[in-house]
Amino acid sequence: MTSTETRPDAAPEPSPGPSPVWASLKPLILRLHFYAGILIAPFLLVAASTGLLYAASLQIEQVVHRHELTVPVGEQRLPLTRQVAAAQTARPDGKVTAVRTPGGANESTHVLMDVPGLPESTQLAVFVDPYTGQVRGTLESYGGAGALPVRAWISNLHRHLHLGEPGRLYSELAAGWLWVVALGGLALWVTRRRRTRRLRSLLAPDRSLSGARRRLSWHGSVGLWAVLGLLFLSATGLTWSKYAGENVGEVRAALGWTTPVLSTSSGDHAAHAGEGTGHQHGGTTADVDQVTRAAAGEGLSGPLEIVWPAEPGAPYVVKEIDKTVPQRLDQVAVDAGSGQVTDVLRFADYNLAAKLTQWGIDGHMGLLFGLANQIVLMLLAAGVITLIVLGYRMWWQRRPTRGFGRPYPRGGWRRLHWAVLAPLVLVVAAVGWFLPLMGLSLLAFLAVDVLLGLRARAAREEA
Repeated sequence: MTSTETRPDAAPEPSPGPSPVWASLKPLILRLHFYAGILIAPFLLVAASTGLLYAASLQIEQVVHRHELTVPVGEQRLPLTRQVAAAQTARPDGKVTAVRTPGGANESTHVLMDVPGLPESTQLAVFVDPYTGQVRGTLESYGGAGALPVRAWISNLHRHLHLGEPGRLYSELAAGWLWVVALGGLALWVTRRRRTRRLRSLLAPDRSLSGARRRLSWHGSVGLWAVLGLLFLSATGLTWSKYAGENVGEVRAALGWTTPVLSTSSGDHAAHAGEGTGHQHGGTTADVDQVTRAAAGEGLSGPLEIVWPAEPGAPYVVKEIDKTVPQRLDQVAVDAGSGQVTDVLRFADYNLAAKLTQWGIDGHMGLLFGLANQIVLMLLAAGVITLIVLGYRMWWQRRPTRGFGRPYPRGGWRRLHWAVLAPLVLVVAAVGWFLPLMGLSLLAFLAVDVLLGLRARAAREEA
């Protein structure tokens, strides 16, 4: 046996100790993870619970609005012109803004209208049987995704708890802190378990443990499995937020990463095709079938959304709206009079940032991979709820009033070398500027920590 060989019964070589930088950073990350877990977890719990419901909202919508959305399969569909005319007859007070063609043989046609008295970003959807022209009902349709009342209610619950703009602060706080909690927990779990040198100890909970240690094992393993999904939800959720979302938009504009827009110019005027709304000015409903045939000549196939001209002389816009991979999201502009295509925008020609934005939004909404996407979102939401429940349980069992002392001592930043502390402060300041709600809440954490420290010092002096 050579000197480099190891006896089978020899003790494993001890793993090297933590680096000095990590040894000084760990108390700080522990305390930040603790504060975020205690104070931000309620926002995350609400976001996860409402997100779990939203992940199933497409199926809920199909059940609740089944009569409007589905029709008996017939032999031949009527021209879109006749379907739109049937909708106008049923609602003469509405101005047609767009038509959404069926995606399946048993689906209805959606004729969208501007009707007085509807809330902002809401249109009236008239559901027409494409085989008979019968109007099966009308419902409010919210936003570019065309969410019907039940899905719109769930969406607004997840987005702002039906509190309007003030309610959006909760979701921005949750999204802003989620990545911090996830990455901090990942670092703590990996460094805690690395001494065992066994991958299983990271990926699976240790069933031989009991009490708080068993819960910690489950907490760490579940968090490790969920971390990539949590980072994805945090990043995509921030793009919808009020303050951070505006900063994301400014950065994308500065770097030229904005989403390209189809040209729908008319003389000296231009309309934004991406808005999906407009008024019934140029063209008539008699042009719709000709417009659809022109779009088909450019390779566009259903389901489609045909958007009416936003001003006199402007073209129709035809958009593919199939967001499930493989996506079909091409757009064309068609002159209402001649039926000629005036501009084409292919999704394949989007810049990478625009594609990533689209994929991120669709993935967050559970549309990108269909049912599999929804199941993953549900599992992530359930994982967040599990992590929060386990975290609160561990804190409650080891709270200072039960004699365990303070497992997360304050003042860890004082042990950091200036070469580590200085860039850390700059990074925190930059993140706080880019994510202002997170920055303000972090300052609140520091203020609470200082006050608790002063109170503890005063209590010791009195004793």
